[in-house]
Amino acid sequence: MSLCQACVSGVRHEGTPEGKRDKIGGIDVYIAIPTVDYPKDKVVLFLSDGFGLELENNLLLADDFARNGFKVVIPDLFDGEPAPTTALNPGENFDMMAWFGRHPAERAIAIVRAVIEGLKSEGVTKFAAVGYCYGARPSFDLAFTGEVHVVAVSHPSLLKVPDDLQKYAEVSKAPLLINSCTVDQVFPLEASAKADEILGGGKFAPGYERTYWEGCSHGFAVRGDLSDPKVKAGKEGAFKATVEWLIKYL
Repeated sequence: MSLCQACVSGVRHEGTPEGKRDKIGGIDVYIAIPTVDYPKDKVVLFLSDGFGLELENNLLLADDFARNGFKVVIPDLFDGEPAPTTALNPGENFDMMAWFGRHPAERAIAIVRAVIEGLKSEGVTKFAAVGYCYGARPSFDLAFTGEVHVVAVSHPSLLKVPDDLQKYAEVSKAPLLINSCTVDQVFPLEASAKADEILGGGKFAPGYERTYWEGCSHGFAVRGDLSDPKVKAGKEGAFKATVEWLIKYL
């Protein structure tokens, strides 16, 4: 399991978040709610990259999911210490591994569980996990235990291949979408091929799909450079695929 420098690189996107900050289960969250009627018993848990609630790209994406009819909650996975957005600046020297040592995946899972329990008390019964980079790890772990019912991950980090893919096939009942790309040090083409081998071809009965975005690199689905036509197509395509996955299974 690993992170790489690409996990803290990319481009900030422009826009004004439309959701609100609140607390659920004692955890700081960002909530994006559809402006139209939506199922109150379903929530999309947006499990972010290392920049968490401080990177507007994440909040804007949550708003976009809400526009498609889903209530979205982004938990603060990092106890108020996300990776600094200054790490996106050229030449910035950020000690990613020291930061990660303070924010292990086990803590993130406990945070998400607190949010799930809080939402259950509000009547929510079905959860999707949409994980980007770091957020893929808790997405998988919560699928292993049946605490989330649909999973979509983009450029996943911290997965042990093939072990986690094999475990997913054996114990999870959550349909799985993986949005992959050409250049990804932590989920390379070999990992994508292994995912297809283990889960594809109808082998995983709940449902499996993998999209592949040529010319994109790790982080494209949330921090991609939209001035690059291939990256723009990849970001928008991964979002569309995720929305369609949620509509189909959530």
